[in-house]
Amino acid sequence: MSTAIPPHSGQPERSGASPVSGATSVPRGGDGPPRDGSAGTGSSGPPAWLRIAIPVLLIVIWFGLGGVGGPYFGKISEVQQNDQASYLPSSSESTRVSELQPQFTDSEAIPAVVLYVNDSGLTDADRTFIQDRKKAFAEAPGVSGGVSPAQYSQDGKAAEIFVPITDDDAAADNVENLSTVAKDGLPGGLTGYVTGPAGQLADISQAFGGIDGALLVVAVVAVLVILVIVYRSPLLPILVLLTSILALSAAILAVYWLAKAGAVTLNGQVQGILFILGIGAATDYSLLYVARYREALRDNADRWGATRAALRGTIEPVTASAGTVVAGLLCLLLSDLNSNKALAPVASLGIVCSYLAAMTLLPSLLFVFGRAAFWPRRPAFGSPHPDRDHQARGFWPGVARTVRNHSRRTWLICAVVLAAAAVAVVDFRASGVPQSDFVLGQTEAKEGQAALGKHFPSGSGSPVLIVAPESGLQSVADTVLETDGISDVTVVAQGTPAGTLPVTDAGVQVPPIPGSESAAPKTVDGQVLLQATLTENADSAAAEDTVRELRQKLAGQQDVLVGGTTATTVDTNDAAEHDRNLIIPVVLVVIFILLMLLLRAVLAPFLLILTVMLSFGATLGVSALLFNYVLDFPGADPAVPLYGFIFLVALGVDYNIFLMTRVREESLALGTRDGIIRGLMITGGVITSAGIVLAATFAALGVIPVLFLAQLAFIVAFGVLLDTLVVRSLLVPALSYDIGPRIWWPSKLGREAPAEDAAAASR
Repeated sequence: MSTAIPPHSGQPERSGASPVSGATSVPRGGDGPPRDGSAGTGSSGPPAWLRIAIPVLLIVIWFGLGGVGGPYFGKISEVQQNDQASYLPSSSESTRVSELQPQFTDSEAIPAVVLYVNDSGLTDADRTFIQDRKKAFAEAPGVSGGVSPAQYSQDGKAAEIFVPITDDDAAADNVENLSTVAKDGLPGGLTGYVTGPAGQLADISQAFGGIDGALLVVAVVAVLVILVIVYRSPLLPILVLLTSILALSAAILAVYWLAKAGAVTLNGQVQGILFILGIGAATDYSLLYVARYREALRDNADRWGATRAALRGTIEPVTASAGTVVAGLLCLLLSDLNSNKALAPVASLGIVCSYLAAMTLLPSLLFVFGRAAFWPRRPAFGSPHPDRDHQARGFWPGVARTVRNHSRRTWLICAVVLAAAAVAVVDFRASGVPQSDFVLGQTEAKEGQAALGKHFPSGSGSPVLIVAPESGLQSVADTVLETDGISDVTVVAQGTPAGTLPVTDAGVQVPPIPGSESAAPKTVDGQVLLQATLTENADSAAAEDTVRELRQKLAGQQDVLVGGTTATTVDTNDAAEHDRNLIIPVVLVVIFILLMLLLRAVLAPFLLILTVMLSFGATLGVSALLFNYVLDFPGADPAVPLYGFIFLVALGVDYNIFLMTRVREESLALGTRDGIIRGLMITGGVITSAGIVLAATFAALGVIPVLFLAQLAFIVAFGVLLDTLVVRSLLVPALSYDIGPRIWWPSKLGREAPAEDAAAASR
């Protein structure tokens, strides 16, 4: 014989009290009285006028926030900072050098390298054109300071000119103008490029140019399509999407002013994540509320009673979910990288606004529209709950029967498959990527950098910067010149048109150029600034090795700092690895504690953490195979696994929270095993819909041609689907069912295990 779970009568039953009868079945739902014990004819509470005033006031407040915050969708990019050096802690060597550099150069300009190449050799006409362009560059908008003389390659096929570009909000536009000037009237056979640090900055700015428009449009359209398919209603998807957009408007308004005041650092990556997380989280929370509200409308005749019942059933899991994500994000405040620290408050604000909108605005909107919001499939008062019908023949009843009849086989198969996928995680390369690969696809700066390496030392335009005492100039220069990977050394100087003087093993060299007779190294507070040209691309692994070797050799010399573009990358990668190793364990402990408080158990939270970690490992393993052997990515930023972990663990636990809080609620009335089956049936559709919505919104990050975001988009989208469709639908329910009431150990529910195990053995 096997136990059939009785209809939910609205009266709590002790675990194991269900009668034994009939064949194996999935629990059916009740057609009887409302679950909250009311008669369905009304509900006590505030007077009628206040019941109307509260929702109307909340709607007015949220629409007011939307009206004020809406215009900031197009303005938030104005407060972005995409300078990699600004992400580092103030204590890092490269940051300290970056702060000192303007004192030597009297400018905070970013160097652009204008490269001219003629594969057949530069002609006299080419050289004349290049000299004329030098004069035009000096008059171009955004050029700060003197333009260097043209330097010609030894093979006679290329020339380079260094042009300082003002580092301000118009830098990207100024680089584009410089490119136009550089190519104006090019002789036949001569090709021009603008590359170097300024060129790469322009590429990044252009890549993030679509973040205000394309990203948001793709995400909103994707969510709308999914909602229409899920609800098959013309009005309900609009109400849910409106809730998400107004929540994001409020978050953007707050973030804009915080960034403008300097309280947070906002970059393109953080802004993109804010957009996606705001839309996705608000929609997820809304889906859960809508599901509860639809249930409540079947049990309550009036909208106030239905709203109160829906909020009572939703507030705990959604609060726990939002709290878990915010707690995970706030762990990023422990980071050394300012970019990670910036994500913590910005994304947390997005989650808080999403939570508040889903728990205040959406209930108010649904209160106003009532059953009409669900047209043409309006839930009638007293109608049966289809997700509790033991005779149902649908997808989730079928899944529930599989879990019930083959629990151990189901969770073992899932665990083995996930573990097998996780094996490939050892192939996930996250030691950093060249700065030139930050933007996907071909760009002028990338092509120019490749051409530069064929005719000049590849590190031209992005030298290693070394701040040293004036008294140790020659000693430091000798050490640098002896290091493999360095082609030459100069010192920033005054009294010379070039702005620098060569330094050799014979000392500082003053070239016989008119006007340079009094040239000498420039000193600031007894220090000088050396520039060492790398033989390899400044963003290559070989260049990073050279910088590390330089730091080791110069470590014994007092007051010597090594910075520059390559050193910034080294410091960034080192800080990212430190953050990853510190923050991941902290996040696990924090989420475990929150789950214990929520589920009032120890074993269940422990197993939930293990399943989510297994899912995360499988996701990284599949990602490694895709990135390395299908998409041929050059690697990944060290922060990619950290960001993926934060979102996947927090969001993956979210879906388990939605499931297990409902399972615990049902277990109090039906017993653990029957509660698991009913909880799975009731939450299956809504949680799957929420997972698909969140996966679609994160996948929208792929429209931004940035390697970091493309990788994060796949990792989170794939991982969320894996959590939703496998972990939460099969692995967790089957494992919990197999363990039985002991899953709640050491709570009271867990101590009722012997009675329920005996009942299960008789089936």
